[in-house]
Amino acid sequence: MKHIGYFFICWLLISCSSAPLKYEKAKELETNPEFEKAVKVEQVTEGETTKSSPKKEEPVAVAPKATPSELEKDLIPEKPAETPAPAKPVAKAPKKEPIKKSKKGKKVEEVAAVPTRRQPEIEDDTGFQGRRPLKDPFRVGEVISHDVSYLTFTAGSLHLKVEPMVNVNGRKAYSFVTEIKTYPVYSRIYSVNDRVETFVDFETLVPRTYALHVKESGQLREARMLFDEQTSRATFWEKKVTEKSGEEEKKQDWDILPYSQNVFSAIYYMRNFQWEPGKEIAFRVADDEQNLIFKGKCLRREKIDTEIGEKTALVIKPEIMLKGKFKPVGDIYIWLSDDEYKYPLRIEAKIKIGTLVSEVTSITPGHN
Repeated sequence: MKHIGYFFICWLLISCSSAPLKYEKAKELETNPEFEKAVKVEQVTEGETTKSSPKKEEPVAVAPKATPSELEKDLIPEKPAETPAPAKPVAKAPKKEPIKKSKKGKKVEEVAAVPTRRQPEIEDDTGFQGRRPLKDPFRVGEVISHDVSYLTFTAGSLHLKVEPMVNVNGRKAYSFVTEIKTYPVYSRIYSVNDRVETFVDFETLVPRTYALHVKESGQLREARMLFDEQTSRATFWEKKVTEKSGEEEKKQDWDILPYSQNVFSAIYYMRNFQWEPGKEIAFRVADDEQNLIFKGKCLRREKIDTEIGEKTALVIKPEIMLKGKFKPVGDIYIWLSDDEYKYPLRIEAKIKIGTLVSEVTSITPGHN
């Protein structure tokens, strides 16, 4: 569970010794031959920035239906009861159609039917066509900047970015970047310069990888995660050096549920849904050898004052479900803009002493 705090406040927490930790083998932390062998990232060529187009027509493979796990069954929306149709006279069985053959006499294979409901079933499908949203909330070049404060003291900045799309192992993907830095005054107490890049498949909205780079006064850390959709396996690598414990290294590998998000893609993924007061949204998250369920409820619609003016926002309260039970993650609230982009405008996280607050200071919309 120790990574789950990142789900909402990893980029808010600015821990409380000054310049980033010095380590003579810092470059070695950044190398990961196993990850680099498994992942090939290339820039998307010009003209591919809005939709993916296959090079040639091939049969489309239909993804298997994402069977709900035991802890998800209560979250699946009930289908409305259907009014029984009036009885019809029994008709004679139609004649069997002959098997269609091509000119060469070969049987034509039947194409598997695509599931009528968006998968997985625990997710809301309003505003989607299959896995894709009808209106894409993301624009390349988008930058959402926040000030992060604690006990009314502004300690640092948070930046959520949509960078140019890439091809990950031949598949087009969004490039989402989250950065947090302490301001110079606070850096004298504790310096933070963290960045995470996560690549999310354009068609399925499933994260492929993330790379975490941590440079702080108390630690240097490099982490990588790979989600393999074909095998439904996640692999996580971490190398770090801390003042207290010195060098540490670990690797995790576990089965994940289809269509799972990682803890860094989740804040972006939330923006694809059509939130309304009273509505609850659920989706899967895989982290730290665990398969979790995010469940958020939209409490209300309200106007808030920000540095970029008054905005109408939707207030979301998240919960995390593990092994069938909701786990407390503290009182966290997220304000999303009430428009087609669902920009994160404000985030509050109550902790033991006081409240961490992240508030928008500027938005660069980006472009199509």
